[in-house]
Amino acid sequence: MTKVIKRTKLAAALMGAMAVAGTSVAAAQQVDVAKLQKEEQQILNAQEQSQKKIDSLYEQSQDLLIEYRSVVAEYENLKVYNDHVARLVADQQSNIDSLQRQIDTIEETKQGVVPLMYEMIDALEEFVKLDIPIHKEKRLERVERLRDIMGNANVSTSEQFRQIIEAYQAEMDYGQMLNAYQGNLNVDGEEVAVDFFHMGRVVFAAQSLDLKNAWLYNKDTNEWTKLEDEFLNPLTTAIRMSRKQTAYDLVKLPVFAAESAE
Repeated sequence: MTKVIKRTKLAAALMGAMAVAGTSVAAAQQVDVAKLQKEEQQILNAQEQSQKKIDSLYEQSQDLLIEYRSVVAEYENLKVYNDHVARLVADQQSNIDSLQRQIDTIEETKQGVVPLMYEMIDALEEFVKLDIPIHKEKRLERVERLRDIMGNANVSTSEQFRQIIEAYQAEMDYGQMLNAYQGNLNVDGEEVAVDFFHMGRVVFAAQSLDLKNAWLYNKDTNEWTKLEDEFLNPLTTAIRMSRKQTAYDLVKLPVFAAESAE
């Protein structure tokens, strides 16, 4: 009986010890699980933070890549534009060089043309003075205007030359036209109102406005000679024809014949 009791006590003691041990193990296991869960959560949080950093870095790298590509594209565009500008500058420089050569040529030409123009003006003035006095004052005034523009820095050389040529053309026209105009003729110291008439440079005559007197210019003596009455009507008709007041017709006009050499 005593052995049974001892065995019972021993079993009870073992069971108590086992229960205590089981409780301790369970408690220890609960502590380990909580710790593991906490550590796992920390790991997850760290992973989440790391992922956020990775995402942020990735976004930054993408932004940098886009910016890099934009800079590269802009650089290429600028390179193309700079090449284009360089070609334009080279072409402009070529045009400038060409213009400079033309200017140099023009300057050389002007050095020869300007003295020629002065000579042409002098010759024109001499011609007007020696020619029959058709619009003589008007023609001499034109010569003076030519001299004035030659001294005007605002008038280009080409324009000066053009006006000189225009004056020469006007002188040529006087030798080809049939024309009449009014003016005054000095006859024996008295001013007489007349119609001047010229047929080119062949005939230069004057007729009083009352149609009673007429004169013919003598190129040899540079004087006016009174015409006979038979030329009054033909001269009147010629004046009217020049003004288109009557149809053209044959008229008998006086002409001074050149003196024959002896």
